[in-house]
Amino acid sequence: MPTKKTVYLLFSVGSLLASQAVTLHPPALSQSSPIIEALVTAEPQPAAQKNLLAVVGVSLTVSDMDEALAFYTEVLPFKKVSDVELVGPEYERLQGVFGLRMRVAKLQLGRETIELIDYLTPGGRPIPVDSRSNDLWFQHIAIVVRDMDAAYQHLRQHNVQHASTGPQTLPAFIPAAAGIKAFYFRDPDGHNLEIIFFPPDKGDPRWQEPTESLFLGIDHTAITISNTQASRNFYENLLGLKLVGQSENYGTEQEHLNNVFGARLLISGLKAPSGPGVEFLNYLTPADGRPVPVDSQADDLWHWATILQVQNIDQAAQRLLENGATLISPGIITLPSNNFGFRKGLLVKDPDGHVLRIVEP
Repeated sequence: MPTKKTVYLLFSVGSLLASQAVTLHPPALSQSSPIIEALVTAEPQPAAQKNLLAVVGVSLTVSDMDEALAFYTEVLPFKKVSDVELVGPEYERLQGVFGLRMRVAKLQLGRETIELIDYLTPGGRPIPVDSRSNDLWFQHIAIVVRDMDAAYQHLRQHNVQHASTGPQTLPAFIPAAAGIKAFYFRDPDGHNLEIIFFPPDKGDPRWQEPTESLFLGIDHTAITISNTQASRNFYENLLGLKLVGQSENYGTEQEHLNNVFGARLLISGLKAPSGPGVEFLNYLTPADGRPVPVDSQADDLWHWATILQVQNIDQAAQRLLENGATLISPGIITLPSNNFGFRKGLLVKDPDGHVLRIVEP
């Protein structure tokens, strides 16, 4: 989803955390939670910005790794970087899922990476068939394309499932998004994906570099939220991302892109020092999006995790705990190897229940 494009789119607390009781099913935060009220009034924390290094990728849960790999590497041109199987108590504690055995594949497109996780055990629930873009579990990645018509025809040839009615060109009456072309579609498990084309005056200048590639990389991951101020305070003040642009999007093109009648959105784009952006989709109308199920687990197919790399995970965790954030992991987990791409990590929920994985190499 587009946002203003004159700029780029779009956790000594180790021993304390390790001693906490394991909670595998923490409730999602509600919009009326006093935690949210505290976040809204929180003062900016420059230390969080200094600690944050990058958005290093996005993880999504799939039901069949072989089928997912065929889609992402044959229909889409991602390249497989690694493919490992992980099991053990450290991974159970990190992901908040008892008895897990998971196959994890890392894929790359351009400079960006995503991660697919297939829970061989226990295996969770599918995405609801009536899922809509304004439901609060919604998340997607936006894949930049050089030519929208050619990319759309490529996807049509592979019979992808439409989420939008077709590619949409956003109108001139939305200056921050004017001329951007976008289209939503779904992978075999029903995860929403977006292809997006930026005209020369929009987006990261690198999307305008000469290339023969049709699919260029990932510009941002977008999440549907219920309250922009609460989400900004969480992501900016506690995690260290910076707001880089906002736009209010509406009209028939936006409705058909999101496939939500009457869609009017406040869109906010945030960036870390490196990596793709994080974009908030706050539906001003219709305001009937459903909340994330309180019993969600990492093996449910609607589970996504945005991965943030920090210099000092103890500092990040301290800040989150002091501000009442809901952890999925019982604390900072030290893994037995770096087969997961990092050695220390934890999972935390944002105010609407979206998951972030905070990692230290």
